[in-house]
Amino acid sequence: MSTPTGTGPTPLLVLDVVGLTPRLLDHMPRLQALARSGCRAPLGTVLPAVTCAAQSTFLTGTLPSEHGIVGNGWYFRELGDVLLWRQHNGLVAGDKLWDAARRAHPGYTVANICWWYAMGADTDITVTPRPVYYSDGRKEPDCYTRPPALHDELTAKLGTFPLFHFWGPGADLVSSQWIIDATRHILRTRHPDLALCYLPHLDYDLQRFGPDDPRSAKAAADLDAALAPLLDDARAEGRTVVALSEYGITRVNRPVDINRALRHAGLLEVHTQDGMEYLDPMASRAFAVADHQIAHVHVRRPEDLDATRAALTGLPGIEQLLDDEGKKTHHLDHPRSGELVAVAEPDAWFTYYYWLDDACAPDFARLVDIHRKPGYDPAELFMDPLDPYVKVRAATALARKKLGMRYRMAVVPLDPSPIRGSHGRLPASDDDGPLLICSTPRAVGDRVAATDVKSLLLQLAGLA
Repeated sequence: MSTPTGTGPTPLLVLDVVGLTPRLLDHMPRLQALARSGCRAPLGTVLPAVTCAAQSTFLTGTLPSEHGIVGNGWYFRELGDVLLWRQHNGLVAGDKLWDAARRAHPGYTVANICWWYAMGADTDITVTPRPVYYSDGRKEPDCYTRPPALHDELTAKLGTFPLFHFWGPGADLVSSQWIIDATRHILRTRHPDLALCYLPHLDYDLQRFGPDDPRSAKAAADLDAALAPLLDDARAEGRTVVALSEYGITRVNRPVDINRALRHAGLLEVHTQDGMEYLDPMASRAFAVADHQIAHVHVRRPEDLDATRAALTGLPGIEQLLDDEGKKTHHLDHPRSGELVAVAEPDAWFTYYYWLDDACAPDFARLVDIHRKPGYDPAELFMDPLDPYVKVRAATALARKKLGMRYRMAVVPLDPSPIRGSHGRLPASDDDGPLLICSTPRAVGDRVAATDVKSLLLQLAGLA
């Protein structure tokens, strides 16, 4: 590992503060102070403005049409399956930030603490959420690390990675605090040239309650306070700090059941097992992969394009249906994209729901189960308010978990209406869009494009 002193590259700490906007910065005095002593600028994002696509653009300097990350997941045509939240870095095409840095400075070292597509990346240090899937069906919190010995080192110091605070009804500051503490430990003990740190906390209450709710302002203040020791460490070590966000979260109140519309039109098919309905993407003439305010609509045959457009045109909540030309305009013309891409209206977002009767919903619909659902489900941030026994069920499942028994945490509601925040569209204004803050004065101009983040970081490191 490199040392924090000497004539090598300027060490960097890059914080991905999910959902950070100028409005939220008003509640974050430490980041405000960093911006005042350094600089700040609106940060452009990509369509879709979601984590995996935006981070991939930051790290490659290219757009989804080139790096291939068209969402937080997509329909893998070669497998006939919708898969979200994959981890392998090989899915991201292009020259990565660390590749460019090592060409300029052989031996350049990089730590990735919970940015996405971490596994298989050519980084020196990796920490990423990775549950233990036991043979009896239990799922237990844990993380994956490289080098492997770092796993036990972090667990001994900080406890097990708090997976159930990272996503689900219990998602809160605990997971971001663990990531902050892990980053501080890695900076002190390894001194990487570049440390990437992912902080998801603002995502939770902003989706639950909306960006203008007092609870969201409190989440911003709480994260800012938790960040203070890490910012102090970086300053003491002489690190340049960059804080950026992938998107801003806007207020929504209209879920759009895009797959149900396709099913009503006779385009989407399901198959049934044990009374539960499962999406059949291989047999469907058309179906949608819902991802916040964007949905990739896959149409199996060209002759079904007109019927698919007809089923979705005029559906309340859809603002645009991007065809080949529209995808090209928005740099989404990649083979992984749907034949059509639906963009929601500003106050709307897409559910993945495809069943027409909740009695036929698959059992995973009521679980926090991000890898089996064929679309994003923000209802996983809630416990079902219509179930009077939901807390009893959760307590019983937790007791079984503690005894080492199999358990089902079936607490997620099938009613999406409580969701008050979403993202994925391009921002309507800079106040509601992503932001970049740098501790170096005058490091950025009036605006930074998402594709310029890679080159900016190389410049800040003294490698360009």
